[in-house]
Amino acid sequence: MSIKSLVIRKNKQNSVERFHPWIFSGAIETDTSDIVEGELVDIVGHKGQFIARGHFQPSTIAVRVLTFTDRPIDQDFYNEMVRNAVQMRLNLNLLNEKNNIFRLIHGEGDSLPGLIVDFYNGVAVIQCHSIGMYRDLNFISSGLQRVLGDKLIAIYSKSNDTLPARLEIVNEYVYGTCETPHVALENGVKYNIDWVNGQKTGFFIDQRENRNLIAKYALGKKVLNTFCYSGGFSLSAISGGATFAHSLDSSKKAIELTDENVILNEMGSNHKSIVADTMEYIKELPEEYDIIVLDPPAFAKHRDKRHKAIQGYKRLNAHAIRQIKPGGLIFTFSCSQVVDKFLFNNTIIAAAIESGRKVRIIEQLHQPADHPINAFHPEGEYLKGLVIQVD
Repeated sequence: MSIKSLVIRKNKQNSVERFHPWIFSGAIETDTSDIVEGELVDIVGHKGQFIARGHFQPSTIAVRVLTFTDRPIDQDFYNEMVRNAVQMRLNLNLLNEKNNIFRLIHGEGDSLPGLIVDFYNGVAVIQCHSIGMYRDLNFISSGLQRVLGDKLIAIYSKSNDTLPARLEIVNEYVYGTCETPHVALENGVKYNIDWVNGQKTGFFIDQRENRNLIAKYALGKKVLNTFCYSGGFSLSAISGGATFAHSLDSSKKAIELTDENVILNEMGSNHKSIVADTMEYIKELPEEYDIIVLDPPAFAKHRDKRHKAIQGYKRLNAHAIRQIKPGGLIFTFSCSQVVDKFLFNNTIIAAAIESGRKVRIIEQLHQPADHPINAFHPEGEYLKGLVIQVD
């Protein structure tokens, strides 16, 4: 099958020649009205020279680049890319007797833009963020089966809420089957994972190392975990010897998930759940805490919402800084991609100034190694965080 070519504007060629995996619509000279969404296209220069190959989509990001060499995007391609991704995770020793939860493929970070694959104790959950990747689902599934072998129980495709509703995509098993919730391990803590009904692929894997860090600080401490979802920071804190952990979320469903995980780990005597709005609850806490975790959902997904998001982060952190016990720690995060780490750090400093308390930064946090950042795609660094001590 012939691949259509799109000519890139001369003044936009430098970015793709530096291996940035996104080509924006404004960089393309060629009329794209006859190109089907998800179709493979070649990016060429004015002299017809090959530059890159990727999936087309009629949006601001017009092409997500899969390769900068002239090679087929076929089963061999996906086998190689999956193999590279799996080998990196095995080299990181993320599959061991205490851990079998990790991100297997992280989009641009693994040179497969538009594709997320998470691994839960033998089950791979695929989430496609581009139609091109969804069209290649069979290649991806076959690659996972080939590379993972007997480490794999099932593959579940979950792209219904990440792709346009008009496509009527069905979430389904494309290999094997597995009942949910499915018990998996993160740093020795058990979790009920439900990729069918849960958010994203069923769990927020990107906080694994930061949850492990709180366990190291938690001995003998009283912990408040806000925006708790399934209770990860609470369970990690208790496993590290916390006196107790309180899990706070406005969602009753999230609290139910947390309570189920608490029961699974037999930690009920050290835990309490609270259904409440964090921003309101944290204004006047009923008791003093040694550690407060602030891990809100993205306050801004687009640049036009960034200012409002910054004000939200500032207000939330100022309340926590005022309320925490002297000498206490705050684990504070932002997963808003449009708020970079420098802006986030400055926002926390502004909150500290407003609160009138002395604050020291003792840890700078980020996404873990199984969420790698493509060196040519700095936009991939989305999770940033701080551990601050408040005197």
